[in-house]
Amino acid sequence: MTNEQYYDLIKPYEDARRILYTRLEILNHSLYRDKRTLGPVHNTQSRVKEKRSIEEKLKRMGLKDSIFNAKDSLQDIAGIRVICYFVEDIYNMAGILKRQPDLVVIKERDYISHPKPNGYRSYHIVLGIPVYCLDTMEYFPVEVQLRTMAMDFWASMEHRVCYKKNPDNREELEREFRRYAQVLEDIEMEFEAYNERKGIKMEQEKRIQENE
Repeated sequence: MTNEQYYDLIKPYEDARRILYTRLEILNHSLYRDKRTLGPVHNTQSRVKEKRSIEEKLKRMGLKDSIFNAKDSLQDIAGIRVICYFVEDIYNMAGILKRQPDLVVIKERDYISHPKPNGYRSYHIVLGIPVYCLDTMEYFPVEVQLRTMAMDFWASMEHRVCYKKNPDNREELEREFRRYAQVLEDIEMEFEAYNERKGIKMEQEKRIQENE
């Protein structure tokens, strides 16, 4: 894949990334207008895969590094990582995204309810984003990963220590990181007690019941 082909490939994915990134910012600001609380999102990161990363992934899949194969086989060329405060925020954000009438759910994986064997937790959802160009419209996938700060910390350290370095004591490290994942999950559950949005939600539900 030449540099020119790569830049032609990623243009619509970059547009799709920007569209969804802006949508997420608006949702975060508008979800909780109560002055007592902030939005559910701590921060949002986004990226479009680099040329080398696309080529290496296609190679691992046994495919030639062509524009056709990249567009046909990769759903994570554009990606957004949403870091939330609480687990409940993740499910709320995912549900809201799935209800957006102009977005298409292509694939989703709940690694929070069902963590990976190594302890990895996150909520993945691939959304088709409508990108308009003159008189045409086409959906382009953007992979969204929703995590808490604890999940993101664990994933970043695991990637840095176990994946990138390819250590000799990998099995021992994997056992330790599974233990760390459980420790962080326990801490998350304790912090849920400070989730002010849960209290506001309970108040709202109580008022609804009283008015019935």
